[in-house]
Amino acid sequence: MAFQIVLNLIIAFVWMFLNTTWNGISFLTGYILGLLLIGAMRRFFPQRLYIVRVWAIIKLILLFLKELVRASIEMIREIIRPELHIRPGIFSYRTQLSSDWEVTLLCMLISLTPGSLPLEISGNKRKLFIHALDIKDEEKLRNDIRNTFEKAIMEVTR
Repeated sequence: MAFQIVLNLIIAFVWMFLNTTWNGISFLTGYILGLLLIGAMRRFFPQRLYIVRVWAIIKLILLFLKELVRASIEMIREIIRPELHIRPGIFSYRTQLSSDWEVTLLCMLISLTPGSLPLEISGNKRKLFIHALDIKDEEKLRNDIRNTFEKAIMEVTR
């Protein structure tokens, strides 16, 4: 991936040298031209095109921000209600993530979202014990984590 980024930057700078215009538009044109060239020659690279991973990272960040706002609004609703309608509890979540980095990222994303907190990771790093502020349906919570954070993390790392 790093080789592709450096190669794309070299193509962008060479494009600027050949056009003798030193501005952002010329660099951007060269950068896009480099992306197209690298995309056309992707069969010579053992890994996937780096822009796919960059796009997956951007989607993960946007997903986290969306979930953060959604969970914050839910927390504010619970705080301003005159009486609490929450059922706090702990549930287990079996993850498909394998590396330490992936599991750590999942735990950080879960803990940064208001209303949930990973308490413990099992010894084989496949099972998380998560405290949630409101457990109406455990299976729905598991599916939400699996279809949002875990899926986005797998797009970035695999």
